[in-house]
Amino acid sequence: MAKKFAFAKGLVTGVIASAAAVGGAAYAVKKKIIEPEEKKIAFIEENRKKAARKRVSH
Repeated sequence: MAKKFAFAKGLVTGVIASAAAVGGAAYAVKKKIIEPEEKKIAFIEENRKKAARKRVSH
C-alpha cells in the first residue's frame, strides 16, 4: 500500500523543495543586489538635495 503513493509523495516533495530553492534564491538576490542599489540611489538623491539647499542659502 505504501508503494502506491511513493511516486506522488516524491513528486510533491520535489516540487515544494524546488519552489523553496527558487524563493530563497530570489530573496538572496534582493538582499545582496537590489537593496544596496536602492540605498545608494537614495543616498545620492539626499546629497543632491543637501547641495541644492547649500547653493540657495549662500
